[in-house]
Amino acid sequence: MSKNTKIIPVILCGGSGARLWPMSRTSFPKQYLSFEKNNFSFFQMTLNRIKNFENIDEPIVICNDKHRFITGEQLREINIKPKSIILEPFGRNTCPAIAIASLKSLEIDPEAVLLILPSDHLIRENKAFIDCINKAYIYAKQEKLVTFGIVPSSPETGYGYIKSSSSFQKNKFECLPVQEFIEKPQKELAQKLVKDSKFSWNSGMFMFKAKTILNELKKYQPDILSLCKKSFYKRVKDLDFEKINRQEFQGCINISLDKAVMEKSKISVVVPLDIGWSDIGGWESYWQNSKKDNNGNVIFGDVIHESTKNSFLRSESRLIVGLGIQDLIVVETQDAVLIASKDLSQKVKNLVKNLKEKGRSEVDEHRKIFRPWGNYYLIEEGFQWKVKRIEVNPHSSLSLQLHNHRAEHWVVVEGTASIELDVKKFNLEKNESCYVPLGTKHRLSNEGEKSLIIIEVQSGVYLGEDDIIRFKDQYGREKN
Repeated sequence: MSKNTKIIPVILCGGSGARLWPMSRTSFPKQYLSFEKNNFSFFQMTLNRIKNFENIDEPIVICNDKHRFITGEQLREINIKPKSIILEPFGRNTCPAIAIASLKSLEIDPEAVLLILPSDHLIRENKAFIDCINKAYIYAKQEKLVTFGIVPSSPETGYGYIKSSSSFQKNKFECLPVQEFIEKPQKELAQKLVKDSKFSWNSGMFMFKAKTILNELKKYQPDILSLCKKSFYKRVKDLDFEKINRQEFQGCINISLDKAVMEKSKISVVVPLDIGWSDIGGWESYWQNSKKDNNGNVIFGDVIHESTKNSFLRSESRLIVGLGIQDLIVVETQDAVLIASKDLSQKVKNLVKNLKEKGRSEVDEHRKIFRPWGNYYLIEEGFQWKVKRIEVNPHSSLSLQLHNHRAEHWVVVEGTASIELDVKKFNLEKNESCYVPLGTKHRLSNEGEKSLIIIEVQSGVYLGEDDIIRFKDQYGREKN
């Protein structure tokens, strides 16, 4: 591989992962969840599998503005400093996101080769994956748009399919012209496709030169490219992030790169991968790819079971007891429990849509909400009152703020709290408390080396999170 042009990974973090509800939600989607019992999220595993790859550059990460601090914290945890974290105001699918990343990469290297990776996939055979990237790099340098097709092992209805111009030969590296992209098929069609060696699963991974994809966008999607250019060139720096222009970006249609460019282009090619890949697109897929006990069960958390077979049982906060069950998905969180037949788990997305239409907050938020300074957990709420557990990271601080509709009472249960109330400053130790009257400027900080945990009791006529006026904030949120 040439040493003069590094590969720039582009990590796409825009997915919602609705099929993995109630674990995956709008405020903390699938890519930030950990898999099995290790400490790495899907996003972190994506970065880890390529970080020691020869000729790889620091990544460009594209995520939703709502997830910027989760993204930044998870990068920090694995000691990766990206070239850029680009913030989308809202998702517009993969085509606009890749266009923005390509424009950014040209500022780094006019000959940049991009490796586009979704952030929520699982790859078991990392060496085979790296070997394939090395080979695909040659075609990307030759002005080809390379997409990676997964050698299918079953008639999956949760994946799209790629049809190549001719059949792949097993255990042989090939790069064949793309003939067609097929949307997620019904079971009968999937059973036919998996028997034809022209077809592979669509992985959503790509490799090409930045200027090549931009030229093809200019040819096939000039409106998207124009809007992305305007949005990108009007971006603003916000701490460690780059925020593209909202007004220009909202004009982009919601479309995948497959539909927008790849199936139209005359230079699209597909490379087959056999790498133990899965996009963990639902709970059945999660079960299939997890370690099982002797009865085919996958167990997480506080679970007791007897006479249980081929089931997925996950407890986050309470005891689950299973007796005589089979082929079930049971996922318990603090505020919701999913019980589903394993073979229907792909339909969880439809249930989430119905919940959203009914205005259920459980679609968007967990009881535990992450913030740049730490997190808070909603313990209980009633009419005009709310109780939270607040955890502040070492050397972190909430904004200097006030509320127009609520008062707060803070009780320290662990650590030392540094408090500002108007002009008064003081510390609170464990088991000490203070009262924050409505309309009072205040700030909570942790100047220590260990986490600070307080219990906050709110009372007032309105307790929404938007009742905050920020005056000073080390994370730049007073501008929002």
